[in-house]
Parts: sequence; C-alpha cells; structure tokens
Amino acid sequence: MTESQGLMQAAAEVARKAGDVALGFFRGGIAVDTKSDGTPVTVADRTAEQTARDWLEARFPEDGILGEEFGETRPAAPRRWILDPIDGTKTFIRGVPLWGTLVALAEGERILAGAAYFPAVGELLVAAPGQGCFWNERRVRVSEVAELSRAVVLSTDQRFLQFPERGEAWRRLAREAAIDRTWGDCYGYLLVATGRAEVMVDELLSAWDAAALQPIIEEAGGVFTDWTGRRTSFGGNGIATNAALARTVRERLGATGAS
Repeated sequence: MTESQGLMQAAAEVARKAGDVALGFFRGGIAVDTKSDGTPVTVADRTAEQTARDWLEARFPEDGILGEEFGETRPAAPRRWILDPIDGTKTFIRGVPLWGTLVALAEGERILAGAAYFPAVGELLVAAPGQGCFWNERRVRVSEVAELSRAVVLSTDQRFLQFPERGEAWRRLAREAAIDRTWGDCYGYLLVATGRAEVMVDELLSAWDAAALQPIIEEAGGVFTDWTGRRTSFGGNGIATNAALARTVRERLGATGAS
C-alpha cells in the first residue's frame, strides 16, 4: 500500500466512525443550539467531531486538527486534518438524509486525501491526488455532458444573500440548464463526482466544507475552483463541475481565470 492509499484509507475510516456516531442521533429529537455565527449545532455534531479527534490523536499525534466545532489543535504542524462532523446540519435536524461527514488531510493548502461519508444513505466517497475517486469502493468519474441544456445544476441555497450578483448569475445559469435543484450541501458534490449532476455551486464554504471535496471532484475528472476560478479549497466559496462544462459554467458565473 502506498502512502497516499494509506491516507485515503485513514480518511475513509475516520469519516465512517464519526458519521456513524452522528447517525445514531439522526431523527432522534435532539435539542438544537445556535452558535455565535447564527448557524445551528447539536450534540450529534459535537460528539461526532470528538470521536474523529480521538481517533486521529491516537494514530496521528503529530498532525494538527481543524474542526468546525472545536477549532484548531497544533496549528504549527506541517499537516492538519480538517473535519466537518455534519455538513448539512440544517438538513440533519429536519430529518432529511442528504447530510455528510467530511474529512480531509492537508499540507498547507495541498489536500493529500479526502473522504465524504453519507451514513443515512449508505454512500462513501474517498480520493487522493493521483489515486482516483472511489464511490463505495468503485472508481467513478464525472459525466461527459457538454451542453448546459442537458445539464443538472445544483446549489445549497440559490438566494446568495451575501453577493446578490452571484445569485443573479446562478439564476441565469439555472434557466439554461435542463434541471436546477437546491438543498445540496455536500451531497450535491457527490452527485457531480458520480456523474448524476454536472454543476454544484456555493457562495460560502469554510475550509472544513471544501477540503474533502476538492480531491473528490478532481480525481473523478472534474474541476473544483473558487468563484475567481482559482483551484483551491480555501477561497471561501466553490464551483464544482464536470470537465466538459468547466469553462462555460465559470464564464456564465463570472468566475475569472477558469481553466
């Protein structure tokens, strides 16, 4: 087993462990708290992240950890694990199964491995640079759809309240597409990676939202950038597409520097 394969395996294992813990609380009528940024959080989020942290501390004690719920540990470490125990908490608390657990390992801004686990629907994606993208252990690729008129385009929330001009660009894009849908969160990126959709966009993404998704999209043959067209998980937002529509979509959305 190569080092990259080992890191993929580790990312997948910790995502499964944390996600299964979260699943134990799903549809259980748990209390919902509000964080300082106005977003919801539950005991499921916190318990799942602590499970992941405990697992990583036992096996990678020199690596840093950055998680949505408990912040950063060992910020000076050359490598850090980036965790989102429940991506789609609003979805989770409403009993909708399209939420996931995201785990990535980064060295600086270079992502070494990423995993996205969707325990309520039994789907796991894992990828690492040069190793391919695997969906439930089967290698997958993005679609080859090359016309917007045949494309499925997705967004978590089409309101785009922070940047209204992006919302209008999205709505123009959606009008050209065959199908447009929201309520995406990380599940939308799974659909792009597995060829069931062609485009997924978000105006706001934290590092823990995006880091696992970048290698998944890229190793499936797609393109992942921020809204400036830069290939990064740390741009604060994201556009994921298949390769065939990469330039067209970014031009429509006003993302400069698209490849």
